[in-house]
Amino acid sequence: MRLILDEAEKLICAVIFLGMTILGFANVAVRYLTNYSLAATEELLTNGFLVLTVFGAAIAARRGEHLAVTLLANLLPRRARQAVLALAVLLSALLLGMSAWFSWQSALNLYNSGMRSYALGFPAWYYQAAVPFGFALVLIRYVQRAILVWRNPAQFGGVPDV
Repeated sequence: MRLILDEAEKLICAVIFLGMTILGFANVAVRYLTNYSLAATEELLTNGFLVLTVFGAAIAARRGEHLAVTLLANLLPRRARQAVLALAVLLSALLLGMSAWFSWQSALNLYNSGMRSYALGFPAWYYQAAVPFGFALVLIRYVQRAILVWRNPAQFGGVPDV
């Protein structure tokens, strides 16, 4: 169970990517064999990319691989670098929390409006439902990484590098 919790975003991304690969291959095969296209696969692939991107961001947050400009922070004394780290983590957590909240509100709006997808006619909130959980997972992974860096900055090449 611990493995699933620690690697949840990797498992989700792997399953989504496998499904997208199969759908894309099936669409190409059908198009070349029959001169027709599976138009509904575009809808599934587009929404799959959305979910894959959000959960992929959680993987990057866990590894500390998000883009960071640390030129000025590295020039600061240690205490000032710690303050910059704390401010960056606070602002990033605020942004990710708001992203999770507003994407949840968007999913609720789609649910309440009864909107359906254009190709398959699925309720549109099906595609949006994973996004707030993805942003919440990015937030959790980002804070986990920040705590690791705060506790042991030498292991990660300095304090501001989150």
